[in-house]
Amino acid sequence: MKIFLTILALLNGGYMLLDDFYVMLKGKYIGPEKPGPWANIFYKLNIDVFKPGLLFIVLGVVCLVWIYGLWTNQSRIYMLGLVISVLTLWYLPVGTLFSIIILIIVIPMKSKLGL
Repeated sequence: MKIFLTILALLNGGYMLLDDFYVMLKGKYIGPEKPGPWANIFYKLNIDVFKPGLLFIVLGVVCLVWIYGLWTNQSRIYMLGLVISVLTLWYLPVGTLFSIIILIIVIPMKSKLGL
């Protein structure tokens, strides 16, 4: 199960890292011209969604930290996994799916995963 969770977290976190580096270099995200629903929160706060700074890089790195904690059986990493999964529910469509799957697996299997 850890391998499956690792793949999902790598895909989710890796894509966030790649997408943010891409927007920093090209001024747009990979994919559609208009970002997902998470952008509406930024628009309401008058934040340019194409200049998010390090937001997705931080989220991507946190995913990698969570993977490390998962494989080293760090119990305190459990809550981080839940928080990052909830935060990435807005990363439609694939990030949402991956986050839901991770939550469905991690919540009931906390002790079996060594967390």
